[in-house]
Amino acid sequence: MQSQQSTSLNENVQEKKLSFKFDMQAYTLAIALVLIAIIFSIFTDGEFLSSRNLSNLFNQMSVIAVLAIGMTLIIVAGHIDLSVGSLVGLTGGIAAILQVWYGWDTLSVFLVTIIVGALLGLWQGWWVAYRGVPAFIVTLGGMLIFRGILVGISQGQTVAPLEGGFKQLGNSYLPYSIGYILAIIGIVLLIFFTIKNRSKRANLGLALTPGFIDYGKIAVYSIFTMGIVYMLNRYLGIPTPMLIVVGLAALFIFISSKTAFGRSVYAIGGNEEAAALSGINIKRNVLWVFILMGALAAVASLILTSRLNAATVGAGEMYELDAIAACVIGGTSLMGGKGKIVGALIGALIMASIDNGMSMMNIETFWQFIVKGLILILAVWLDISSKKRAA
Repeated sequence: MQSQQSTSLNENVQEKKLSFKFDMQAYTLAIALVLIAIIFSIFTDGEFLSSRNLSNLFNQMSVIAVLAIGMTLIIVAGHIDLSVGSLVGLTGGIAAILQVWYGWDTLSVFLVTIIVGALLGLWQGWWVAYRGVPAFIVTLGGMLIFRGILVGISQGQTVAPLEGGFKQLGNSYLPYSIGYILAIIGIVLLIFFTIKNRSKRANLGLALTPGFIDYGKIAVYSIFTMGIVYMLNRYLGIPTPMLIVVGLAALFIFISSKTAFGRSVYAIGGNEEAAALSGINIKRNVLWVFILMGALAAVASLILTSRLNAATVGAGEMYELDAIAACVIGGTSLMGGKGKIVGALIGALIMASIDNGMSMMNIETFWQFIVKGLILILAVWLDISSKKRAA
């Protein structure tokens, strides 16, 4: 009898091991990105996939990508932040004023700017978490307040030019050899963590994805990574803003998936009442989500201000909508509890690719707004439809 149970258990484990979940959403995003690249390459005679344009494309998406990382956590927690565009403008204006008007050194400017962004996020998070004001209203008010403060402190002027390391932040590139070294380190770490995760699951008796699936993914990611590095090195190298995005993405992927805070955010967005009953401090976690969003908005502002070599009163306008669209296109549910940072980054790349490709084709700007709006509506419809099918 015991032998039969053991045999049955082994067969069950084998069945689980040989089965894997087809992630339709992830493959749909990848296919969409490939189709966009092919279409624009055809209409631009291959220029869309040139090394120079790819470098410009990654630079272009960097600001929205940083905002999308923070916005993913905000939306997953069941909230929204409409103020990030104005917060980008305000913190970028503060950074430029401190250096251009008051002569602060670059490091001090960076630190103060990020601290200011975090404090403004703290202020908004306090209203949402501890005073129960809906995030939509708080951040809508923040959008107006921050833009007004920017116009006031800058006196409506463009603050320029920047100096030293500040100017280089958004306009510098890694040496070719460093780019390849970092890519190899990333691939080695990916292999290491995959092996470690498989070993851990095996020791716990959990179902394993077939090895050819996991290692096949590593092979695809490795080829893609080395191909991108090669293409970028054919121009000037890996842009520094792209490196910042990759670093922040790695950090926040770890935070969202491997820490108690990250799991709490998903639990809050999935079912706030159940999260409270399980002992999660909802107010504190929501507060921290807004603090992180504020800090990331400040980082995005430093990249944008550096890239433009100036701070303007219109900086960051409509960026909140692009960040939200990137998250939604990447699979983050506006209902909360569901979303991945990698998906948001792919969403940001899709949005940037559409802007870049249509600009290269000399398509008028109003069409870009129309296309992005339609894509956003389609992405939300797909999310709602998938939830209905699951129910």
